[in-house]
Amino acid sequence: MRIYRHYEDLAADYLNGVIAIGNFDGVHRGHREVINEAGRIARDEGRPWGVLTFEPHPRLLFQKNQAPFRLTPFHIKVRHIENLGVEFLVVLHFDEALASISADKFVADVLLGGFQANHIVSGYDFLFGHKRGGDTKFLADKGKELNFNATSVEQVLDEKNEPISSTRIRQFLIDAKPRDAARLLGRDFEIEGRVARGDKRGRTINVPTANVEVDSNSHPATGVYAVRAGLDRSADTVWHDGIANLGYRPTFEGKKCLLETHIFDFDQEIYGEHLRVALVDFIRLEQKFGGIKDLKSQITVDQKSAKDILANEIKK
Repeated sequence: MRIYRHYEDLAADYLNGVIAIGNFDGVHRGHREVINEAGRIARDEGRPWGVLTFEPHPRLLFQKNQAPFRLTPFHIKVRHIENLGVEFLVVLHFDEALASISADKFVADVLLGGFQANHIVSGYDFLFGHKRGGDTKFLADKGKELNFNATSVEQVLDEKNEPISSTRIRQFLIDAKPRDAARLLGRDFEIEGRVARGDKRGRTINVPTANVEVDSNSHPATGVYAVRAGLDRSADTVWHDGIANLGYRPTFEGKKCLLETHIFDFDQEIYGEHLRVALVDFIRLEQKFGGIKDLKSQITVDQKSAKDILANEIKK
């Protein structure tokens, strides 16, 4: 998949295409329906298939005082979009200048002037332009006027007939319900990063951990999780069963939020490597113990719980 930072730079092969447009934070089941609809149209008409998205997320500009809980940071979002088979991705920097462009000008300069788009596909609730002046009806009307097609994908519902949305997924994660979040995402929620050197306390109790620092303002509920840990091996990700504590390590008066992952039956040196940790199920809240003995005892119980949970999971 080719990635562009500016719509003016598109190669000629990608002009006159079918473009899915949206923020797509989470690339959840509803987002994938929008992107895949663009793909179906592109294949049927023999046109290029692209996605237009925005970084950083617009809510960081408009709601500066809210915690920046992103479901998919940029590089993760890119990976999930690429996995759908999209040919090219345009990522526009969302700032005051872009936010000030009118809906009319966005259509004229970006969608037609830059993409020379033949067909625009969006979600039913997509809004764009200065003060959200454009919506799906606006796109449809402009399409009739300026000779391009516009498709609005209806709201996607889950098995309980409730809407699939990034907001619901975030709330499930905050409420320590990773399985419900996974049901809407269509996959386990992941935290990933480089494995950092820690204080090595885990080794002293025979539970070595791979530690990844987590933004204290952007994480699910703190506590202990049954996880699948993925390591890059050539072009593939190799997955292992494990258990992880997400939080501040109150027993040791920790200050930073860490994801500490113990990979079962694993003894490789992985400092500095890229680690993906999929949260499969929640085991318990983070807690402070009276001493190492109590902590070790609880870890034994937690590990059994994690292994029992993961034994019944379909392996990645």
